[in-house]
Amino acid sequence: MAEAVSLPTGFGELEVLAVGVVLLVEAPTSLSALAGLSLNSLTIFSFCTSPELRTPSHLLVLSLALADSGVSLNALTAATASLLRRWPYGSGGCQAHGFQGFAAALASICGSAAVAWGRYHHYCTRSRLAWRMAASLVLFVWLSSAFWAALPLLGWGHYDYEPLGTCCSLGYARGSRNFTSFLFLMAFFNFLLPLFITFTSYRLMEQKLGRTSPPQVPALIAKMVPTVNAVNYALGSGIWQRLSLQ
Repeated sequence: MAEAVSLPTGFGELEVLAVGVVLLVEAPTSLSALAGLSLNSLTIFSFCTSPELRTPSHLLVLSLALADSGVSLNALTAATASLLRRWPYGSGGCQAHGFQGFAAALASICGSAAVAWGRYHHYCTRSRLAWRMAASLVLFVWLSSAFWAALPLLGWGHYDYEPLGTCCSLGYARGSRNFTSFLFLMAFFNFLLPLFITFTSYRLMEQKLGRTSPPQVPALIAKMVPTVNAVNYALGSGIWQRLSLQ
């Protein structure tokens, strides 16, 4: 039987409905594919149908698009639950939803760093990015993301309902030593380190090429990252332009 979660104090049905509508901007509906999922799906389709786009550098962009599509699909689940005013998938579904969303988010963050490094390697070194190196980076990104996302399922960290009770993610409200230690190590390896790689790569590109690096996008809303990445990396890599020529 579906597990109903009552709305927390301070939130009314109007607020929950608003959250659902906002999330649907980032997720597909039964009638159309919107924003993040549609744009990243276009990137994936372009890579699969255009032989000239199947390069090691574009493989990194493809991996990022897959990760961001996962974030969008996770947002669809949250949007559906918000519109229903309850979490309909039970405690097991909450754990699965938290794992899938967290793994996709980590793959997106680390994938962005991989793309940044790949661009630095392409523009600032005399050697081309090899397929083996690109494939190894993609494999590392996904295995590392799955590893860190699985730890809360094994007892280090915890997945729990978000304040509205219609979405599941890391249980930040738990200030235990167990969760704090997990959070600090996870943040170092999956946020600070990728951020350092991304910043350093674009900074070195700026110095090498003597021009301004790609614009940095403020993290206003975390679930808008799939759309931003699709526009920034796919458009910047010429993927959509190649598809339009076809």
